[in-house]
Amino acid sequence: MGTRQSPDRVVVVGAGMVGLSTAWFLQERGVDVTVVDRDGVAADASWGNAGWLAPALTLPLPEPAVLQYGLRAMLSPSSPVYVPLTTDLKLIRFLVGFARHCTPSKWQEAMSVYTEVNRTALGAFDELADGGVKEHTRLADPFLAAFASEQDRENLVEEFRHVEAAGGEVDFDLLDHDAIHSLEPTLGTGVKAGIRLRGQRFIDPPQFVNSLADAVRERGADIITGFDVASIDDRADGVSVRSANGDSRAADAVVISSGARLNKLAAPFGVRKLVQAGRGYSFSVTPDHLPKNPVYFPTQRVACTPLHDRFRVAGMMEFRSPDAPLDPRRVQAIIDAAKPMLRGIDWTARDEEWVGSRPCTTDGLPLIGATKSPRVHVAGGHGMWGIALGPLTGKMMAESMTAGTMPTVMRHFDPLR
Repeated sequence: MGTRQSPDRVVVVGAGMVGLSTAWFLQERGVDVTVVDRDGVAADASWGNAGWLAPALTLPLPEPAVLQYGLRAMLSPSSPVYVPLTTDLKLIRFLVGFARHCTPSKWQEAMSVYTEVNRTALGAFDELADGGVKEHTRLADPFLAAFASEQDRENLVEEFRHVEAAGGEVDFDLLDHDAIHSLEPTLGTGVKAGIRLRGQRFIDPPQFVNSLADAVRERGADIITGFDVASIDDRADGVSVRSANGDSRAADAVVISSGARLNKLAAPFGVRKLVQAGRGYSFSVTPDHLPKNPVYFPTQRVACTPLHDRFRVAGMMEFRSPDAPLDPRRVQAIIDAAKPMLRGIDWTARDEEWVGSRPCTTDGLPLIGATKSPRVHVAGGHGMWGIALGPLTGKMMAESMTAGTMPTVMRHFDPLR
């Protein structure tokens, strides 16, 4: 069955960074958009993440280092990568597929794709700013990675060498103990060496995504919250998106950007690639000296970002149901890892404790494009990089839906692969 190349009306399912970016870029091309979400704007992974726009660190999630933890380590709640014992067959299938991609050759193959998108990802943020999105990105200078030893640091340096071998560029300087402490007074006694990254940015995720939502509304879109999509009815003349309580919205096409819950809606349209919740945790504190730029502790897998008046501390990758409650052991594991690396922080005075579900795929590549139906499209599965790659995803999606052409790099993101 055919359809018009350029739809007049589109429903976007999901009011996170990816969904709202898709809505904004569709509006740029004259499309009338309605956004629906089961909770609200920036309600899940778009809210509590670190907010990094860091091409140097936007890397494939399935990596050989994950397998180096070993199964016993991953069963521990204190591990940076945590997999609770489960009989969930879908999760087991995902973990087996994920492990198959944690090889050097698979990582290098995926990294060549990330190299392509990393070159243009920041430019999509600039287009949002030029188009009226009021909350802007912030330059991270310096963007610091801190280590307990030079030996630990060598692991990230080696990773950068692999990035460069895949065609990427990373501009960085090595820092000794005195140099990194002079750049960031909040670093603790556990920090002995560091790296200064150049050309990176960051945002305050809740503020940015809400600002993007405001821009989408100002252009005439409705953002309907409390709309839990139960089904998508695909017809020759368009689609009908139905909620669990019987409400519906008709359009020429739909974009599914529902994060870790993407499979339920996309599977009837031929999308078999598993999307699993890789849950991340974060909280905010107020240090004696608030850093002006992000700080990363790669060995501990802890990411820290100043969000205007507070300091967000984030980490963990927990493969678990998106509906599972927050596990306080995971918050404590982040604190235990970060304590030696930071000073001047009252860790008991935490605020905004949060857990959210990053939508992960087995091969580490997102799902962007049309399904078996030319009226049903998917934009999701970005893992940890939905914030960094959200605007570029929206731009590519809008181009493919309205111009009848597909950016070359999108061939890697085929939802039917």
